[in-house]
Amino acid sequence: MSSNENGTVPPGAFDDVFEANASYAETYSLAGLKPVAARGLALVTCMDSRIEPLQMLGLKPGDAKILRNAGARVTDDTLRTLVLAVYLLGVDRVLILPHTNCKMASVPGDDTVHDLIQEEYGVDTRSLEFHTNDDQLGALAHDLERIRHHPLLPAGLPVTGAIYDVDTGRVAPTGL
Repeated sequence: MSSNENGTVPPGAFDDVFEANASYAETYSLAGLKPVAARGLALVTCMDSRIEPLQMLGLKPGDAKILRNAGARVTDDTLRTLVLAVYLLGVDRVLILPHTNCKMASVPGDDTVHDLIQEEYGVDTRSLEFHTNDDQLGALAHDLERIRHHPLLPAGLPVTGAIYDVDTGRVAPTGL
């Protein structure tokens, strides 16, 4: 469902989420929670809806800063956010956590995704970089190094990677 030509949203398009929020707000209990990461953790993971970041790592609201994007990739925006999280929001360690059966790790490169979207929807997305890579461990190693060697992040910042298995719920450290 998309906006109309004049930019308006079709009536009722978001009623389900706003109604759910009204119920949520009735028992809301996080007022006054500090904006810092109480456990010092920044988690970079995928936007995949099969991932429940807090539950899978034994965290509760306020424990971590969670950054999500397609493929759990360390993009320039991820680095910008990590710099802010380290210096202003109490982050003192970073976990990069891609997952099994990820669409972004199942194609050899961005061209495949661009072609698919062009063929199926008639939309040219070549102005975007999707950061796809079918070598998931290689991409993870690259992303870890981007953080470890970023000039604005502290030397020695603990950074590690793991893979989340969407079929078992287990997190496997990679040793990278």
